[in-house]
Amino acid sequence: MKTKDFDFFLPEHLIAQHPLEKRDHSRLMVIERDTGDINHKHFYNIIDYLNENDCLVLNDTRVLPARLIGEKEETGGKVEFLLLKRTSLDTWETLVKPGKKAKIGSKFSFGEGMLNLEVVDIGEEGSRIVKFSYDGIFEEVLERLGKMPLPPYITAELEDKERYQTVYSKEVGSAAAPTAGLHFTEELLEKIKNKGVNIVYITLHVGLGTFRPVKAEDISEHKMHSEFYSISEKAAKTINECKSNGNKVIAVGTTSCRTLESASEVPGKIESKTGWTDIFIFPGYKFKIIDSLITNFHLPESTLIMLVSALAGRENILNAYKVAVEEEYRFFSFGDAMLLK
Repeated sequence: MKTKDFDFFLPEHLIAQHPLEKRDHSRLMVIERDTGDINHKHFYNIIDYLNENDCLVLNDTRVLPARLIGEKEETGGKVEFLLLKRTSLDTWETLVKPGKKAKIGSKFSFGEGMLNLEVVDIGEEGSRIVKFSYDGIFEEVLERLGKMPLPPYITAELEDKERYQTVYSKEVGSAAAPTAGLHFTEELLEKIKNKGVNIVYITLHVGLGTFRPVKAEDISEHKMHSEFYSISEKAAKTINECKSNGNKVIAVGTTSCRTLESASEVPGKIESKTGWTDIFIFPGYKFKIIDSLITNFHLPESTLIMLVSALAGRENILNAYKVAVEEEYRFFSFGDAMLLK
C-alpha cells in the first residue's frame, strides 16, 4: 500500500488555530465502521454512544512545556531546543534550531543561567543529545522557562497553556498532547461515570515521531519512533473484565489505541506493562483490544490516518474526510472529533 493512497485535499482555513471556548462543544462525526454511514453530532453527545460497563480508556499523559529558547554561551546567539525524549535523569534527546549552532561540546544558557545544557552527542536524523545542569527540580525549572510545543500548523499564540492539556492530564512527559482527549470536560466525565461506564487511565508519552511525515513510498517501509507507555494492574484488570463480559473498549485517541494494542499478546486480553512501543498500525492490522475509537481529524499521509483506516477502512475514512471538508469541520489538534463505532 502506498503513502499517496492516504492523501486528501484540505483547505488551509479549516486548520483550527484556537481551541473552542467550551471544550465539549466541538462537532462530532459519528462513523459506522461496517457501513461507512455518517451522523453529525456535538462532542457532548458522546455519552449517548457509551453504555453501562463499557470501558472508556484515556491517556493521562501531560505535555511538557518542552520548547526552550536560550543563547549560546560563546556568542550569545539565539537558539531553540525542543525536548523529545528523556534518556536518563538529566539527559534528553532534542531537536535544535538552528542545528548548525549545536555541535558536540557546545554550551547553552536559559533564563539568565537558571538552566544550562551541553550538547554531548548527535542522535538520529540530526537530533542532539544534551545534558542539563540546574539547581532544584528540573520539572519546576522547565515550568518557569519552557513554552508549549504547539504543532507547526498552529501559528497563533496560545493564551492559556492548559488548553493544550487534557483536564485529566497527570503524568508529565509528552512532547505533544493526546488531542482527542482535549474535548472532555470534568462535568462530561462525571456524567459518563454516573452512567456506569468504567473510566480507565493509561499512559503513553507522545513523541513527535508520531506526527512526522511518512517519507517511504511503500508504507510498510516506514519506521516508527518508540514511545514510553505504562498500564497499571488495576487498568488491565478492568479492561480484561470488560472484554470477558462482552462489553466494549473505547479508546480515546490514537495514543490510547496504540498503547492498548501494544500490551496485548492474545486477542481480548491485555497485560499490565511498562515499556517502549514502536507499533505501526495500518490497513491489514487485526485489532486485539479496542472496539471503538474517539479521535480527531489527522494530517494527510500520516501514520494516524493510516491507523484509523485500519480500523474503519480506507475508503470509509477518505469519504468521511471529504464530507468533513464539505461540512467545514475543524481539523487537527484544536479541531473537531470523530467516533469510529
